[in-house]
This record gives sequence, structure tokens and C-alpha cells, in this order.
Amino acid sequence: MSYPVYVIQQGAKVSLHNRRLLVRLHDEVLLQEPLGRVGQLILFGNVQLTTQTVTALLNQGSEIVYLSYRGEFRGRTAGELSPHVPVRRAQYRALEREAYALQHARGIVRAKLQHQQALLLRHNRQRNDAEIASAALRVREARDAVDRRTTLSSLRGHEGAAAAAYFGGYRRLFAPEWRFQARRRRPPPDPINVLLSLGYTPLARAAYSAVQTAGLDPYAGFYHAYAYNRPGMALDLMEEFRPVVDGIVLWAVNCGQVTPDHFQPGSGQWPVILSDEGKKRFLAAYEQRMARSYRHPLAKKQLPLRQCLIEQARQIASRLLRDEPGFTGMGFR
Repeated sequence: MSYPVYVIQQGAKVSLHNRRLLVRLHDEVLLQEPLGRVGQLILFGNVQLTTQTVTALLNQGSEIVYLSYRGEFRGRTAGELSPHVPVRRAQYRALEREAYALQHARGIVRAKLQHQQALLLRHNRQRNDAEIASAALRVREARDAVDRRTTLSSLRGHEGAAAAAYFGGYRRLFAPEWRFQARRRRPPPDPINVLLSLGYTPLARAAYSAVQTAGLDPYAGFYHAYAYNRPGMALDLMEEFRPVVDGIVLWAVNCGQVTPDHFQPGSGQWPVILSDEGKKRFLAAYEQRMARSYRHPLAKKQLPLRQCLIEQARQIASRLLRDEPGFTGMGFR
């Protein structure tokens, strides 16, 4: 059985010795793995790779994926036979089957609502705010009713109503000085909406890279219908992880990492402007959270959140190849 090998340590060197893949950082051996078990080698950032290793991986049909340190897709090296053709064929076939797309979309929405509910309950433990508790209950009820949605359009409407309930509770987690009343994107009218939009942007890029790494077509989504130049599959994958950004915004604001002084009035398309220092502080908090480890339910091990995104994309690809609709969420707590 083969599986992906991730190398995230900056400055590491990947080489081959006696048909074993070795990952070294200076004189320390970080990993030894039989070459035959390496189905995919995924390199983050500044990692060296010997030509001997590249040749051996290509000869056995294993590809090498190059990502930036932040997880942005840079490219891949693959042999004559690409493992992605069967995945994409299955993806395009599934797009023609609304029942398959609906099952996938239900799993995506259920995972997102579960995380939203958990976020509200966790942050309401000390506050004991009745409105937040009510919002969490409505989100849970919406999650429990997902399987009763029989079309993609009705599921999208259902999720939209749940989002309104969620943000009705989420806004109660901020002091009045932040002026946050509801989620609005175009344009963001207040500092919290500015931070939410800022956080969702790198998350979308990470999701795009994850689906590319898994061999999926990033533009052929199930929950997010096809539209020109819209990466529907990446947006599908991103949905489950949006509440991660919501939590980062809460932490950054409530811990003083970002303050109202980092914002100033703008005009036109940008009524509120975040200073460069505020961006720097918020994005540092985002990167710190993306490096935090969570237990992945299918890999059954602790993985940094960036890798969890890739594993969730790989789950989608694996289900497509098995013709098994659905989606298993991370189950964030």
C-alpha cells in the first residue's frame, strides 16, 4: 500500500539509500520510508531533492508535487503515466449525475455546519449568551436537516439560511466598537468583514492548491456549480474550513493582535482600510493556525492544517475513483 509523504521542514534534503527514501535536516534523519510505499512526494518550500530520487520515483509511477511554504501550488513532476486521468474522468462523469453531486454537497455542508456550531458553543461557554446559544441550536438543526434537502438548489438555500443564523450569533462575540452586524463582502463595510475577507483569500488559494495536488480539476465542483473562471471544486473543499478563518478573526481581535487603530476610513470600493501593520499581524495569526496540527479522521494521525486540506482533497479523489458519493468532515472541536 502506498501513501503520500510530506516534507515541510525548510532546508531538508531528500535522497535515496538502499531503496529507502531518506529525509535529512543537517545531520539528523527525519524520516526513512521504503520507496515502494511512497505514492506521492509533496514538498513544501525550500527542500532539496536528488536526481537519483526523482528518477526512482518516476520509474515506479510516483509523482512529485512542489508547493510553496504556504502551500501554494508550484508544479509537479510525473512520469509517462499520470494517475490523474482516471480521477478527472471520474470527476467529469460524476458531474453529470445530480445524485452523486448532491451526496457530495450534503457532506460538505454538514461538515461546515458542524464546525460553525462547535465554534459558537466553544466561545459561549463563559459568556452564556442566550442569542449565541439560540444561533448554535439553529445551526445544529440545519445540520441535522441536511439529508432532507433533495436538490442542490434547495441545499444551497438551506445553507444560506443557516449562515444567517450563524453570523447572527457570531456577531455577538465582538465588542460594539467593531460595528459588526452581518457578513457582507462587496464591499466589506466594517473591520470584521475586512478581516474575514482577508482570511478567506489565502484559504481559497490553499484549497485550490490542495485539489491540484490530489489530481482534481479545480474548476469542476459539485456544490459550487460551474461558472467561467470560478474554481468550483476548490470552493467546495474550502467550505468546511471557513470557520477556521472565523476563529482566527476572533482570536486576533479579542487578544489584541489586531485593534481598531489598525483601520481607517476609506472610500468607494473600500470604505474601511486595514493598515499594513494590521495585515502583517493578522496574516501571521493565519499562518500560525494553518501550521497547527489536528487529527485527521481518515489518515488517523495528527497533521498540520495545510496537510489536512490536501488529505480532504485526496478523500474526494478517492471517493470518485470508488464511485462512492459523500464526504467525511474533519469534525473540528
